Amino acid sequence: MKLIFISGPSGSGKTTLSNQIIKKFKNGFVLSTDNYYKTGIISKLLSKFIEGFFDRRISFNFKLFKKDFDYIYKNGIAIMDRYYDFEKKTIEIFLKEKNNISFLIVEGIFAKEFSNTLNNQNYYFLEMKTKKNECLKRVVQRDLKERGKDKKKAENDFLKSWDIYYKKFKPNNVKNNTNKFIIRKNTDIENILKKII
Repeated sequence: MKLIFISGPSGSGKTTLSNQIIKKFKNGFVLSTDNYYKTGIISKLLSKFIEGFFDRRISFNFKLFKKDFDYIYKNGIAIMDRYYDFEKKTIEIFLKEKNNISFLIVEGIFAKEFSNTLNNQNYYFLEMKTKKNECLKRVVQRDLKERGKDKKKAENDFLKSWDIYYKKFKPNNVKNNTNKFIIRKNTDIENILKKII
């Protein structure tokens, strides 16, 4: 099975690109790290007291994500999809079986961190490079609509998340056996997808 990791700061277009790929090539599956945040009272409390909580590794349920990743990668089958509700701090499960998966996309702000935990697998790595102001606009629209934030909070949270992402990841912080592509606004995505899939 082919592995494709898509990383970049909040609002850079990771989910949009993942959906484009899945629409074009039907035999893939997307695991979004956004759907694997920790739940329950501890998550509710920590998100109030730790600045940029949802952009830090402490918020990510690595164990649950790895369990789903390993199952799909090993079997070529997915039996469910997860969705994280940012207002309730809960994960909803949707039963959705998909067979004959030939490529798996891992996308989200923790995609790069997770890719670095894989020992021997080769994979393709797509790094989104989008201008800060474009990302800000997208994130504010999304947070107002889906995450129950006001405009000021959405802007402040974005600026913090941008700093955390670029402090956490140095430019070439990807393993050597990786095929890496930088995705900008004018990048020929079709050409890259021909090489990958």
